Amino acid sequence: MRGTYDHDMPYDPSVYPPFAVTVDLVVLTVRRNALCALAVRRGEEPFRGRWALPGGFVRADEDLATAAVRELAEETGLRPQESEGHAGAHLEQLATYGDPSRDPRMRVVSVAHLVLAPDLPAPTAGGDAERARWVPVASLLAGPGGAAPEPLAFDHARILTDGVERARSKIEYSSLAAAFCAPEFTVGELRRVYEAVWGVSLDPRNFHRKVTGTPGFLVPTGGTTTRQGGRPAQLFRAGGATLLNPPMLRPEA
Repeated sequence: MRGTYDHDMPYDPSVYPPFAVTVDLVVLTVRRNALCALAVRRGEEPFRGRWALPGGFVRADEDLATAAVRELAEETGLRPQESEGHAGAHLEQLATYGDPSRDPRMRVVSVAHLVLAPDLPAPTAGGDAERARWVPVASLLAGPGGAAPEPLAFDHARILTDGVERARSKIEYSSLAAAFCAPEFTVGELRRVYEAVWGVSLDPRNFHRKVTGTPGFLVPTGGTTTRQGGRPAQLFRAGGATLLNPPMLRPEA
């Protein structure tokens, strides 16, 4: 019967035509106290000249994770969880997008990945991209009662929205906010990560009390820094905890 499939039946391309698989990357970092996403200006059709998320087709000899790591390296020069003592990137699978009309070229299913990384240098365009740059998320997505200044290609606005919300929710109950920081950071620098990702202002004293009182979240390094100006601030590194108990609940925006 057309529309049914059994593993013992021969493959019929007229019923199940071939399709392509891509990986799209929601690469988020904090630059100048703003949550930014990596965006590329497409140099080829479809959507030539439009901003899009980085990504590409999965090669025949790749699994999804390998393709995502390759695209991440090509677009940012980073690989997830680099050697200890060096800034790495957290990468996880976000969601799968398979609307039949999402790509005008052919049926394309995209497996999106979320990447969280410390402040990264200016990217270099490659592949079919004319330009690549960090763009504040607020400039790419429509806010309440507003519209994005320029629509993203494909369904990338939806993918970016999902990625941002995943990041916002995960730093409530996990230690992933530290993935936006250098290996050693101050509580003030960590607070600005939360403020940038959540889009709110946090009380410095309450924040300091919460993060330093959460078991396994932060570990003092014994050093201090004056890079923020003023009095020397204590330096910390991420502790061994992956889940925060109690969680850092997101306040109302």
